[in-house]
Amino acid sequence: MSREIAVAGGVLLLALVYVAATYNGLVGLRNHLKEAWADVDVQLKRRYDLIPNLVATVKGYARHEREIFERIAELRNRAVASRGSVGSQVEDEKPLIAALRQVLAVVERYPDLKADRHFLALQSELSETEDRISAARRFYNANARDLNIKVETFPSSLIASVFGFRRADFWEVEEATHREAPAVSLR
Repeated sequence: MSREIAVAGGVLLLALVYVAATYNGLVGLRNHLKEAWADVDVQLKRRYDLIPNLVATVKGYARHEREIFERIAELRNRAVASRGSVGSQVEDEKPLIAALRQVLAVVERYPDLKADRHFLALQSELSETEDRISAARRFYNANARDLNIKVETFPSSLIASVFGFRRADFWEVEEATHREAPAVSLR
């Protein structure tokens, strides 16, 4: 009888150790995901800070393109204020990216602007920022994938559902034009 109790106790102990280890692993993955999104957020803020400088520089050359600049200001403010889910923040980013592409297309019509040293520096910084956003997005998506695997695979899915762990949203880029960094080479 005592041997049976010891075996049952050992099985129960192993089950508790597995639950604890899986729970701790899920918490770690969730925290990695939060850290990855914080990295994305830092890069997006960097982009938001660059946009007014870029717009001001282009605006000096292209005064009659006022509606484009107003639209960018509106979209930037909407993206900065977006604090919902990853999916809603990504949706607020898409029109901003398209508007930035429109500004860069306007630049093509102004050869003096394309040669302006201040504009070239902003252009380079924007390109670097887009590369950083892309890298941060890949890091975030890798962490989302890892968490989703744990949340969806058996038997860790049982523990995840008991403790309220949910799938993470991926930061997906839908349109091919959004998959590319803004074209900033104007030569």
